[in-house]
Amino acid sequence: MKAVIYARFSSDRQREESIDGQIRECTEYAKRNNIDLVGSYIDRALSASKETEKRLDFMRMVRDSSKHLFDVVLVWKLDRFSRDRYDAAHYKHILKKNGVKVVSATEHIADGPEGIILESMLEGMAEYYSAELSEKIHRGQKENALKGRCNGGRIPFGYRLNTEHKLEVDPFTAPVVKEVFRRYADGETVRLIVDSLKERGIKTRMGCDFTYSSFGTLLKNRTYVGEYHYDGTVISDGVPAIVEQNIFDRVQTRREKNKLAPAATKADEQYLLTTKLFCGICGTMMAGESGTGTMGKTYRYYKCSHAKRKKGCTKKAVKKEWIENLVVQQTMNIVMDDMLLDRITDRLVELQGEENYSLKLLEKQKAEVEKGIENMLNAIQAGIIAKSTKNRLAELEAQKEQFEQDILREEMQRPILTREQISFFLYQFRKTDIQDKEQRQRLIDSFVNAVYVFDDKIVLTFNYKNGTKTISLEEVNSSDLDSFAPPKKP
Repeated sequence: MKAVIYARFSSDRQREESIDGQIRECTEYAKRNNIDLVGSYIDRALSASKETEKRLDFMRMVRDSSKHLFDVVLVWKLDRFSRDRYDAAHYKHILKKNGVKVVSATEHIADGPEGIILESMLEGMAEYYSAELSEKIHRGQKENALKGRCNGGRIPFGYRLNTEHKLEVDPFTAPVVKEVFRRYADGETVRLIVDSLKERGIKTRMGCDFTYSSFGTLLKNRTYVGEYHYDGTVISDGVPAIVEQNIFDRVQTRREKNKLAPAATKADEQYLLTTKLFCGICGTMMAGESGTGTMGKTYRYYKCSHAKRKKGCTKKAVKKEWIENLVVQQTMNIVMDDMLLDRITDRLVELQGEENYSLKLLEKQKAEVEKGIENMLNAIQAGIIAKSTKNRLAELEAQKEQFEQDILREEMQRPILTREQISFFLYQFRKTDIQDKEQRQRLIDSFVNAVYVFDDKIVLTFNYKNGTKTISLEEVNSSDLDSFAPPKKP
C-alpha cells in the first residue's frame, strides 16, 4: 500500500514546526502499519476554512490522485484535510473515484462518530452535484474533442501541448515510448525495460523513476496510435501517432496472455475493508493479499502487516470473502434497527449545527456588532450625542446589514438537511444489494469505523456513539478463520 502525506498549518495559530510534527506522526503511523510513503504535499500559512483552490499543494494532490501513484492520503488529523464538511465531501468523492482514501494518523473519526455518516450523506450530494455539473460542461468538451483539443487531465508521456491546446509529439520523450513498445513486443520483460531506463536516468513526466506499475497505462494507451478518446467517442487520427499499429497490436496480444498471471487479478481485486481492518493482537492494519494454489486457484485474504514481515505477531490470515460478508451482515443489522436509526438521525440533526464554522463565525461577529449598536443607543439615550457618535452608529448598522447578507448567503450555499431528509437517506441503506460491490463499499464506508480481529473474537466499531460490538467466534461459523495463507507455488 502506497501513501502520501498532506500537511497544513494556519498562519494565525501555528508555526513552521507544526509541519514537522504532522509529518513525524504520519510517518510513524505509516511505519507501524507498513505503508510505503512515496511523497508529501504541504500548504503553509493557509487556513482550511479559506477557499480550497488557494491551497496549491492540496489541489495538486487531488489532480495527482488520477495518476494512481498512491492509494492513501495520510493526514495528522482530518481537519488538516478540510474544516468544511461540504468541501471535504466533495474532494474525498474525487479521491474515492480515483481509488484513494483519506486516513487520519491520530484519530479514526472527527467531531463525533456520527460525523462519518453525515459526511457520507454529503458525499452523496457531492456525487449528484458532480453529475449535474458534468452534464452542463459535457457539450463544450465534446466539441473540443472533435477538434482534437485536450480537455485537461494527464498528458500522455511522449506528448506535449501546443499553443492550440492540442497534443503534439515531444521530440525528447517520444523516442522512449517507441523503444518501450518495440522492446516489449520483441519479448523483453517489463522489469528489464524498467532497469534499463533507470540506469540511463530516464524519468517519468513527474520526474520519478519508472516502475513496474508505470507501464500498466502506457502500454494500453491507444493515443500512441493516433486515436483521441473522449466519453465513448473515438476520433481516428485525432493526434499524431508515435507507435506503429502492427507493433501496438503485438503488445496487446502479449498483454492479453499475461492477464492470466496472479499479479493481474491481485491488482484488480477490491478489498472492501482496506484501512478499516486491524489485527487484534498487535493493532496493525491488515492488508489485502492474494496468491495462487497448485491447481491455479486464486486465494484472497487479509493479513497482519507485522505477521507478514515476521515482526513478532502471530496473527493468522483471514479469508477475504468471509470477513467482508460478516461485517456487511452485522452492518445491515444496524440498518434494520428502527430505534437505532432514529437515534442516529437525531444526533445528525444536532451535528449539522456544530459543523458550519463559517456560519458560526459570522453569527458571532453579528452579535458583537449588535452589542455595539446597543451600547451606542444607550449612550445617545444618556445624552452623549456627537457627530462621531452618529457616524459610528451608521457604520455599525451597515456592518450588521452586511453580516445578515453574508449569513443568508452562507445558509443558501450550505443548506441544513431536514430530519426527514436525513431519515430518508439512512433508510435507503435497507435497500442495499449486498451482492453489489459499490453498494457494499458505500455501506461499510458510511457505518463502519474499525474492525479488530482476534483469535477468539471480532470487535466491530461503528460510526455512532457507543457503537462497539463484540462477536465471539462461537456465535459464528469460524471454520474459515482456520484457512491461512494460500499454499505456495511449487
